[in-house]
Amino acid sequence: MQEAQAQDVYTASGTVRAKASSSLSSKLVAYVQSVNFREGDRVKAGQPLVILNSEDLDARYRSAESGREEATRTVEEAESAIAEAKTNLDLAEVTYRRLKDLFDKRSISNQEFDEGMSKTKAAQAAYDRARARWEQARSRVHQMDAELRSADIARGYATVSAPFSGVIVAKSVDPGVLASPGMPLLTLEQEGNYRLEVSVEESRLASIHLRERVPVQVDALRQTVTGMVSEIVPLVDAASRTYTVKLDLPALTGLHSGLFGRALFPAGQRKTLLLPCDAVVQHGDLQSVLVSESGFARSRLITTGSQVGDHVVVLSGLRSGDQLIYPVPAGLQDGMPVEVQQ
Repeated sequence: MQEAQAQDVYTASGTVRAKASSSLSSKLVAYVQSVNFREGDRVKAGQPLVILNSEDLDARYRSAESGREEATRTVEEAESAIAEAKTNLDLAEVTYRRLKDLFDKRSISNQEFDEGMSKTKAAQAAYDRARARWEQARSRVHQMDAELRSADIARGYATVSAPFSGVIVAKSVDPGVLASPGMPLLTLEQEGNYRLEVSVEESRLASIHLRERVPVQVDALRQTVTGMVSEIVPLVDAASRTYTVKLDLPALTGLHSGLFGRALFPAGQRKTLLLPCDAVVQHGDLQSVLVSESGFARSRLITTGSQVGDHVVVLSGLRSGDQLIYPVPAGLQDGMPVEVQQ
């Protein structure tokens, strides 16, 4: 058994969460027609997931489409009327100019000249009315274009698609259910993009820095990976007096939201005891060693930490000065007398 300097570690526990997670809901009040996924399914961006009944929306779209076609025909008819009115106006103006020349030469009567002027004014009024009807028809076409776009957008809301590729982690809808705006239908998470969110005590926050790389243990995966501090939330929890620190995790098979994890932040150097690995006796989850106490062998429960070469760090159970029995003689057990030779 020997003393050594070891890295002290502050352990902060927390939960694995997806960096990109979306709870999808409906924008319409409509009955669910079909659900095209199950929990755990992997989906691609743009893939239809929930189809809502769109009969009313389809009818609205067809009505808007029919209205636009009718408005377009009205515009065409108005354009023909304008052309005809313009022809009549041009003819009336030519006739008026001829009558004006004859009137100036005193070749026609006042009545004939007044009749020509009246016909010109009537042709101008007819042309103006034709132009006004064309403007109204064009305005109707623009209105129906807007109605058609609105109906098409609303009809698109009947299909709820995946905003990004990922895995379905929660399903809260079935066919026949009445969906409404804000009602969650499913939760989608982006795979391979997770982080560990841990709670850190106030006194420890100053020693944690952005982009710092620290070991992270995920119990369910039975392995230790390297995480990077990506965010320190600048808001303390008033109840627990802790801050939330987020660490980006590498892409791992089996990693998903909700898993328990620990971040092992370095906390300076401390003196520690090192034991030969083969001096530790394993009994299930318990670890022990034999020490000499008052001339007898005693089994001492210990807690070990990381391994350093062929030695292991002792976290608790032994103190400097304890007499370790190593190597253990064959047949020596707890309670047997021993003789310590100097």
